[in-house]
Amino acid sequence: MRFLILSDIHSNLEALNTVLEQAAGQYDQVLCCGDIVGYGPDPNAVVERVREFHPQVIRGNHEKAALGMVDLSLFNPLAKRAALWTQGELEASNRSYLASIQAGPLDVPPLTLVHGSLLDEDQYLIDLEDALESFPLARYPVTFFGHTHVQGGFVRLQDGRAGLLNPEIKRGSSESQLHIDPEQRYLVNPGAVGQPRDYDSRAAFVIYDTEAQLVRYFRTSYPIERTQAKMVAAQLPQYLIDRLSLGR
Repeated sequence: MRFLILSDIHSNLEALNTVLEQAAGQYDQVLCCGDIVGYGPDPNAVVERVREFHPQVIRGNHEKAALGMVDLSLFNPLAKRAALWTQGELEASNRSYLASIQAGPLDVPPLTLVHGSLLDEDQYLIDLEDALESFPLARYPVTFFGHTHVQGGFVRLQDGRAGLLNPEIKRGSSESQLHIDPEQRYLVNPGAVGQPRDYDSRAAFVIYDTEAQLVRYFRTSYPIERTQAKMVAAQLPQYLIDRLSLGR
């Protein structure tokens, strides 16, 4: 089975469409680690596009924000403004779809999906110390997570050693590969489709071939300026507009 794994699309239609075009013919099923909406200018179009390919998906914190399920005072002011704007934009059918999405973890053998971590759907797995708390809960060799918008992840070896996964996709290339040893445990972040924060503005995604035991990390350029123009028209915060170009 070949899984296309997406995360943190964040209402960025141009990025999503580009990723789907880039991945066409290379996958059998789509999985999503959450945050379909939030920040970006096309919440309805993105939800409708996602619904077309019937992915297995878990909710992110921005789904909860868009549905009024969280206290927005816990968000930073810019994220709060974008969440309130998204609440006002969502059409009823798309709101119902978001409400139907369940919290992770979600087992899709031979892998698991989470948004934040295996401990807490809202936890940020930023460093190895955080990851070490999740590894004992892993039911399968590979767990995919999002939330940090940083492509990469963590690995724990059979002998207890652990380390970072760094795809190191340079500007001149678009793919990096990770061979999976089923005896080890991996926490893999596909990166953000719609708002990368690892200093690479290109949309990020992963294809996991379970037969070949191969994770393929990808980056692809998309028309950022088109998304930014829509955000300007929607009067979304300037910082959110600028950060797309910066990849942070």
